[in-house]
Parts: sequence; C-alpha cells; structure tokens
Amino acid sequence: MEIVKSLFYFVLAGLCEIGGGYLVWLWLRQEKSFWFGLVGAVILFLYGMIPTLQPANFGRVYAAYSGIFIILAILWGWQVDRIAPDKFDLIGALIALIGVFVIMYWPRG
Repeated sequence: MEIVKSLFYFVLAGLCEIGGGYLVWLWLRQEKSFWFGLVGAVILFLYGMIPTLQPANFGRVYAAYSGIFIILAILWGWQVDRIAPDKFDLIGALIALIGVFVIMYWPRG
C-alpha cells in the first residue's frame, strides 16, 4: 500500500508541475490572460509541497520523480498537444520507470 500511495504522490506532483507549467506557457507564449499565469504559479507552488509527503529523502525522491515526470510529459504531449509518442519515447519511458522502482522501492539492507 505504501508503494501505491507513493506513486499517487508522484503522479499528483507531476500533474501539478506539468499543468502549472502549461498554464504559464499559455500565458506567456500564447498570450492568454494573466490569470492563466497566476493559476499556473499557484499550482506550481503546490507541486513543490507534494513531494514532502514522500517517505524517502529529498535527493532520492527527486531522482525518482524525474522518471515519473518523463512518463507524464510524454502522456501530456500525446493527449494535450496531440503528438503521439514513438517507440523511442516509449522505450525511454520504460527505462525511466524501471529507474523509479529501483531508486524508490528496491529493498535496502
């Protein structure tokens, strides 16, 4: 159950980082309302708080999170930007996911 909770926090943090960043992107790059940027900044602030709920130390959490971020960014691009991942995106994401499990969940003595 701890692994499920940890993965939930990783996914939640990733959605906040990508979603918040995307709103700031829309504000600055596509000239959307200032409110897009403000809401994006608030969501990015939440992103910074969520990893503190993880059971591991800062370095380990952020190292593993980068693998989750890779997967979520590919999925975001596929669903939001309509850019389908190619086989190299998928292979890289799988390697990153394996890294997440080794870093965060491999039994240590």
